[in-house]
Amino acid sequence: MNYFNFVLTLCLICIIIYNTNMNKEEKMIWKFDFESETPIYIQIRNQVVLSVSKGELKPGDKLPTVRALSDESGINMMTVSKAYQLLKNEGYVVTERRSGTVVSSKIPKSHVSDETAKKLSLILAEMKVSGMSKAEILDICEKLIEEK
Repeated sequence: MNYFNFVLTLCLICIIIYNTNMNKEEKMIWKFDFESETPIYIQIRNQVVLSVSKGELKPGDKLPTVRALSDESGINMMTVSKAYQLLKNEGYVVTERRSGTVVSSKIPKSHVSDETAKKLSLILAEMKVSGMSKAEILDICEKLIEEK
């Protein structure tokens, strides 16, 4: 087994991606699981949404270029492009001629998809079956919402 295969078997590869925003010296850390059933482009999308939610990315912040993210992570450029296009279609990012891809200042309120509602329903059912009270479940939800 070569080193590359060994790393893949760990299932979680941390990739440090430098934020291309010139006003910041921060590093963004996005984690991709190459063994997951979740497609990589969805994992990229989810990482951006989580970063916006936690305040790690703010409106106007630049995302790494498609090429930079591809080079740093080893992810195909078409996959990164597909993720950025999805984020653009959902209104999380905009593409500006001079700035590249940046976090949108006008992220639209969206409804919860049927798929997301089903997943959440299953998670709540598992929590209830395991004996958690409504108060305990709500406490966990509040902590996750306030998490930064």
